[in-house]
Amino acid sequence: MVYTLTKGGHEATEKTMSLRQRYLQLALISLAGGAIYPLVYLRQNFELSLLEALGISAAELQSCYALLGTLFVVTYLPSGWLADRFRLRHLIAGSLVATGLIGCWFATFPPLESLRVIFIGWGLTSGLTFWAAMIKAVTLIAPLSAQGRFFGWLEGGRGAVEASLASLAVALFALLVSSSQVASGTSLQIVILFYSGFSIAVAWPVLIGLNDDHDPTLSAGQESSPSRGLIADLGLLARNPNLWLAGLVMLSGYQLFWTTYSFSAFIQIGLGLSAVSAGVITVGRLWMRPIGAVIAGYLSDWSSRQLVLAGLLLLGALLLLVLGGFGISWSGMQVTGLVLLIGLITYGARGVFWATLADCDVPNRVKGLAIGSLSLICYAPDVVQPLIEARLLGDAPQVAGYQTYYRWAALVALMGTGVALWLHLRIRNEPRKPKKEA
Repeated sequence: MVYTLTKGGHEATEKTMSLRQRYLQLALISLAGGAIYPLVYLRQNFELSLLEALGISAAELQSCYALLGTLFVVTYLPSGWLADRFRLRHLIAGSLVATGLIGCWFATFPPLESLRVIFIGWGLTSGLTFWAAMIKAVTLIAPLSAQGRFFGWLEGGRGAVEASLASLAVALFALLVSSSQVASGTSLQIVILFYSGFSIAVAWPVLIGLNDDHDPTLSAGQESSPSRGLIADLGLLARNPNLWLAGLVMLSGYQLFWTTYSFSAFIQIGLGLSAVSAGVITVGRLWMRPIGAVIAGYLSDWSSRQLVLAGLLLLGALLLLVLGGFGISWSGMQVTGLVLLIGLITYGARGVFWATLADCDVPNRVKGLAIGSLSLICYAPDVVQPLIEARLLGDAPQVAGYQTYYRWAALVALMGTGVALWLHLRIRNEPRKPKKEA
């Protein structure tokens, strides 16, 4: 194991940054993460309105998200490589501006061919140049004993920003739609521009306020080895079994979360609620993100990250089966409570799973590459899930299709529960023995 290098990198950071400074840095990173992705995943609150405005089918929209997911997968490793070699604040700020500018084009509701180009662009700006930089920034400022709570606060902070933006966006959309002088498409266009402008605006405070001078990988002579190349570094990561198991646990947690993107359409189709009512319910789910992520983060630091993940995945699978099996016969209030509880659990899992990286003993020198490698496994649902949705739901989704979809997602979550328990046993039975890196 390479415990010495990992621990040393964190000790150097803790000597140069106070607790207050670390949390301020975390707040900036959370703000950036909360600003960039709501625009890319606008469908979670406005899916049917988006389909109507763009004049495309559900399957065509799914194909765009599959393309986005493919770009994410292709760029995860290069994203980690960039995060190990360039200023994190430059990568994050540039990504925010580029994503917002592409959003302005998206607001024109271009044809399908242009939509595909837009999603390719978003795949580069929110994946290649952004993702690994954001995760690595948190791993460097978080003490080893507080990785869970820092990632919990990252997820919670991002969630608070996204929920605030979504609340404003849904309220704005409802206000505009209620006016007989504003068409639904125009209302959605204003919402898209709102998200785009916010993403661009956040870039400035990130650029001037985020301090990445503590990154040891940017300092000459620290954690560097001229004899090592990319293949050797990948080999070092590939020989770490805990890293592989952590990736599988993260994959099952992320696919469980991905399923919640379908809740808006399921509520409208299964319960017959309006787009505004469904939007209000799904926005309420977003507010579970800061609560679930922060609670799970603290629990994982006080107990075991892997046990907390196993429990969350098990509960999420069971509740998803309940939603698909009995939810359609329940009242709107009961379904709202169930959706909020599932949101609490899925966001709790998301808030914890990146903290498992601290248990894998990865040196800071290749931490970005490790993040890219884990992301390659974890975020496979970005490619697979849209295709599965399109296969099970088709162009005209029905309740039976959603029920099958939720059963499949629950099965994967249950498998993730077993892998999380296996990883917990490995970590518990293999005491850390610091030694020099080969």
